[in-house]
Amino acid sequence: MPGWVHELKRRIEDSAPPTPGLISQEEARRRAEHRPRQRSAILILLNGQEHRDASVLLTHRSPRMRTHPGQVAFPGGRMDPEDRDEIDTALREAWEETGVHRHGITPFAQLPDAHTHVGAAVSPIMAWWHAPSPVWAASPAETDEVFHAGFADLVDPSNRVMVGRRMPSTGDPWIGPAFWSHGYLVWGFTGALLAGLIASGGWEEEWDRDTIYDLNELLAVSRNNEESQPQTRGGETQA
Repeated sequence: MPGWVHELKRRIEDSAPPTPGLISQEEARRRAEHRPRQRSAILILLNGQEHRDASVLLTHRSPRMRTHPGQVAFPGGRMDPEDRDEIDTALREAWEETGVHRHGITPFAQLPDAHTHVGAAVSPIMAWWHAPSPVWAASPAETDEVFHAGFADLVDPSNRVMVGRRMPSTGDPWIGPAFWSHGYLVWGFTGALLAGLIASGGWEEEWDRDTIYDLNELLAVSRNNEESQPQTRGGETQA
C-alpha cells in the first residue's frame, strides 16, 4: 500500500473516524430493539498512488429501488448465510454491484459499526485497490452508475455543505454533512462516513459548517433523482 494509505490506517487504528450526523450506539440499540438483527457491510475502496490523486468508489442507487432510491452509496449490503464474515460480505456485494474483482483488493481495516437512522448496524470495511479492474453498473436493478469520487474534489470547500431535514420516523430535525460529486449530492450515511474519513486522514480544509441548507432544495438540483425527503421549515433548516 502507498504511504498515504499506511498513514490513514495508522490514524484509524489510533482513533476511529467520527460519524457526524449518525446516531449513537446507545440510540441505535434502542431503535433496533424490536427489529430482527441483520448484519450488513459496505466496502470503502480507495485508489491512487498519491493522496492528491486518490479516490473512493461510489455507486448511485437506482431510483426504482425500494430502499434509499436515488441515493449515492458505498458498495455493500446484507450478509448472506454463506458469507464467512463482514469482509466477505463487502467484497461479494461490491462484485455484484460493480463487477470489481476481489483478488485486486486488500482490506486493511474494519471500522466500528455505524448505524442507520432505524438502528441497523453496518460494518464499514476499508480496503486498498492494489490491482484496479474495470467497474460498471453490474446490477442495474440496484445500481445505475458506478464512479470514482476524487478526494481532491471531496475536500474542496465549494463541494461541501451541511443539509437538514425532518426524520420520517420521529419528525425530529436532522443535520448532517454532504458533498457534491459528479452532479450528485452525497448525504446521509455515506456523507457521514466520508466526512469522518476525511477528518481522520487530516485532509480537511475550512468549509462553511454554519449554513444549513434544506435537503430537498439541493436534491431538486442534483442528479440523484430521489423522492422528496420530509420537509424542513423554510429555505434553511434552523439548527
